[in-house]
Amino acid sequence: MWRRIVLVLGVIGLMAGCGGSVETTTSGTSAAQPEQTFKWRLVTTWPKNFPGMGMAPEKLADRVREMSNGRLDIKVYGAGELVPALEIFEAVSQGTVQMGHGAAYYWRGSVPAAQLFTAVPFGLSAQEMNGWLLHGGGMALWEELYARYNLVPLVGGNTGVQMAGWFNKEINTLDDLKGVKMRIPGLGGEVFDAAGGTAVNIPAGEIFTSLQTGVIDAAEWVGPFNDLVLGFHQVAKYYYYPGWQEPGPNLEFTINQAAWDELPKDLQAMVRTAAEAVNNDVLAEYTARNNQALKELTEKHGVEVRRLPDDVLAELKRISDEKVQAMIGEDPLYGRIYESYIQYRQNVMNYNELSERALSNVRADLEGYTGD
Repeated sequence: MWRRIVLVLGVIGLMAGCGGSVETTTSGTSAAQPEQTFKWRLVTTWPKNFPGMGMAPEKLADRVREMSNGRLDIKVYGAGELVPALEIFEAVSQGTVQMGHGAAYYWRGSVPAAQLFTAVPFGLSAQEMNGWLLHGGGMALWEELYARYNLVPLVGGNTGVQMAGWFNKEINTLDDLKGVKMRIPGLGGEVFDAAGGTAVNIPAGEIFTSLQTGVIDAAEWVGPFNDLVLGFHQVAKYYYYPGWQEPGPNLEFTINQAAWDELPKDLQAMVRTAAEAVNNDVLAEYTARNNQALKELTEKHGVEVRRLPDDVLAELKRISDEKVQAMIGEDPLYGRIYESYIQYRQNVMNYNELSERALSNVRADLEGYTGD
């Protein structure tokens, strides 16, 4: 009997020495402390399960659920299912829901500096935007801005260079934009207003009907992959490029600060890891699918792809620079964000002359590509 007691005590002592822990229940048996679980709601600006962007939050939820073994369960709601598409910033900020997925320029009316973290006209490409945010100081500034609104921002995808939009009239001069009512958000929308048009900010699910009924005359959305899905080729004739207004639009996950603080460190790390994985996946998918979609639009549906004239692009660039400079004085943080953005852009452009742009030009020359 005594030998058995000594043996048991010896095993317990060995476990304690190895850093293990034992909790003795009232029945004398050992039991592990149950791990806390969390249930979150995530709202988006996209229709439920919309290809590309709309699947990003679904993929994040799946990754987090798998990595955490169910400890953090995130349920995704599409635009309007729980919160209207353009109201998710406030819903997450106020703690109505724990998480959101959208694009920061949708909140420019209440947070003007936020749009710098989606896209600046003639600004950073997707690859460059990721570089600035993750390794160029952009993320710290983004976190500082969103802390004002009880939010934690995370990268949430990038669609790459977008198209300039769908029109039912040819754009030959800047005058052709005057009086045109166009769905175009963010800084691009402000530039379009200043160029004589009227910018309208409406969610994805309303664009087709608005074009069809004449509520708007033109629209930019994303690129061939998503534009084909929404059927814009059925209600607009001309498809213009390049996407001066959104050269590398960054999408965002937003998390309520209080909900974030409740998570253990390991779950926070899982959410960050999942967000960065989804960020890479979204860009990869758009890069692959835009090619085939553009081919279908032109060859099957007869869409006319047109390039905006150089003088139109030059004037839009001039207006864009003026608009951004005018906003700097309104908020010191806005000025610091833009200064960081512009300094990074200049540095990356210098290097791109020797890398990305140089390779692209050489490849086109050697293969005889003319853009036709």
